[in-house]
Amino acid sequence: MKRIQVLIILLIIIALQDSQAQTKKIGRAYEAFRAGEYYDAIDQFKDAYSKVSKNDRESRAELVFMIGECYRLINDPKNAETWYKLAIKSANPKPDAQFWLAESIKKSGRYQNAIDEFKKYKQIAQSDSRADQEIRACELALEWQRNPESYKVDELKDLNSRESDFSPAYGRDDYGVVFFTSSREDASGNKTHGATGQGFTDIFESRIDKKSKWSTPVPLDVINSDAEEGTPFITDDFKEMYFTRCEAGKREKKGCVIMLSKRTGDKWSEPKNIGILSDSLVAAHPALSADGTTLYFVSDIPGGSGGKDLWMATRASSGDAWSKPRNLGPDINTPGNEVFPYVRKDGTLYFSSDGQIGMGGLDIFKAVPQPDGSWVVTNMKPPINSFSDDFGIAFEGDAERGIFSSTRKGRGNDELYSFELPPLVFSVTGLVKDEKTGAPITASTVQLIASDGSNLQAETGASGDFRFELKANVDYIFLASKRGYLNGKGRETTKGQEKSRDFMVTILLTAIDKPIELPNIFYDFNKWDLRPESMVSLDKLVETLTDNPNVTIELMSHTDSRDTEEFNYDLSQKRAQSVIQYLIEKGIEPGRLSAKGYGESSPKVVDTDIASQWPFLKNGTTLSESFINTLATEEQKEIAHQINRRTEFRVLRTDYEPPKK
Repeated sequence: MKRIQVLIILLIIIALQDSQAQTKKIGRAYEAFRAGEYYDAIDQFKDAYSKVSKNDRESRAELVFMIGECYRLINDPKNAETWYKLAIKSANPKPDAQFWLAESIKKSGRYQNAIDEFKKYKQIAQSDSRADQEIRACELALEWQRNPESYKVDELKDLNSRESDFSPAYGRDDYGVVFFTSSREDASGNKTHGATGQGFTDIFESRIDKKSKWSTPVPLDVINSDAEEGTPFITDDFKEMYFTRCEAGKREKKGCVIMLSKRTGDKWSEPKNIGILSDSLVAAHPALSADGTTLYFVSDIPGGSGGKDLWMATRASSGDAWSKPRNLGPDINTPGNEVFPYVRKDGTLYFSSDGQIGMGGLDIFKAVPQPDGSWVVTNMKPPINSFSDDFGIAFEGDAERGIFSSTRKGRGNDELYSFELPPLVFSVTGLVKDEKTGAPITASTVQLIASDGSNLQAETGASGDFRFELKANVDYIFLASKRGYLNGKGRETTKGQEKSRDFMVTILLTAIDKPIELPNIFYDFNKWDLRPESMVSLDKLVETLTDNPNVTIELMSHTDSRDTEEFNYDLSQKRAQSVIQYLIEKGIEPGRLSAKGYGESSPKVVDTDIASQWPFLKNGTTLSESFINTLATEEQKEIAHQINRRTEFRVLRTDYEPPKK
């Protein structure tokens, strides 16, 4: 009996020791996590998870979730997705597991699947507006992928390594020298970063040769140290480098400071802390305005919107002390992270954010300052942005080209990419056709008249086609002419166009061998005053006469056969004269115009257009009074009378010369 009691006591002691050991393992995992050493924490959480009893479902659920969190924070969405799925299936899953599962799927570019998962999150967290924003972001990402911007993006294989390479800065006015951040083996520090599993980063330099090939990157001797250095920013005169230096200790967070080094020739001075914040706080990712009076940087100091925010400090002139930092506010900053600022000469700010509406992870945004101090922020869209992290952009001066960083290849490592917005190219391809038959008109002359003073001419080919190259930000008129036709024209503009485009224009010419009907000319019953709805058609006639300054016309008015012939002649003459008066008031020379009322004497002959619209009327039929009386219904008779009531014009001469003034 005593032996059994001793055995039970021993088992209890062993169980307590195992429990205490397990508690310590979990504690060390959380300690690493709180210190930001997520890469190290993964193995510790996994080890603790493997030791927890399957019956302790609550502890296992918590550990599974924390493993997913670690993978998310080291930017490994594929593994994060796996563990968040396990977390959702576990006992009493956290709502955040569903949200971050959806976010991980979004970051893998499976936007429709992500939308479905965000909708599931909405069902369990109805008051959280993040889901609606992320669903909208996925919808926009799908739309942006279908209609990408015109940038050309290429991987810079000469600069990239197996480790992380990111955050470039140009070091010379010909943009043939680039500095960037890298954790490659040549970096000075020999420590491994607990957050990434890679070595500490340094700043490297590369130069381009005559064959446009970048040299093997080398670390900067004076700039780098045993700490982490990165995110260089070079001033516009290429004489100063601002960069970030971070001290890191095991299981404790230390601050990041902004350093400044000055260049004399090819030599950099010993870097000095600019003292923007105390060394125990984070001040990182510097970007200086062109005049040197405003410094943008990243920090998580109190007073922000959450996560890391963009801040600014100012000074009156170079050499003065920096002001107290000021948060850039809600136009820029979100509860997420805003990082990697870059500012251009015109004050436009570029930065990356995972809190603004984006494609996944960090997206690059463009922020234009407004006179009232606000910012207009726009997503740069694909191909600059992707479903992965995109950040750390630098431009070649005023040009729309440069280098940025991205994890889009899916290896988890940051890599450098070049980008360029090709010049906008515009052209127009046109067709000249017969308005009535739709047949192409060959050998017609097309004149291009541009708002910048350009004037070109072309002749249509066998298919009635013509083509011109166009310039950006110009209005164009294309005036087509051919003997036996009225001139016709088309319009296009390249103003406001942000993408290259080939315009299509069709110009219809009207033959002058037959009268030309003016549609939609209306009068009140037995009246000759023009109704307002007639003005649109008549204004088009004014335009036609303006485009054909050597043409004279007879304005022809017709009535139906009801009432007496004498009355109809008089009414039609007055109606024709009212149209002539309108044209004169619009500036058409009276000598080009004559009015003629035909009353009921010239009934309409049915053509293919009328026959297709009214099947009871056959092509070639004359709508005489005797024919109309044979129609089956009063409705059909009224339609025929309506067709006869029309206003037409015919060309009398094409050699009119305006009187000399």
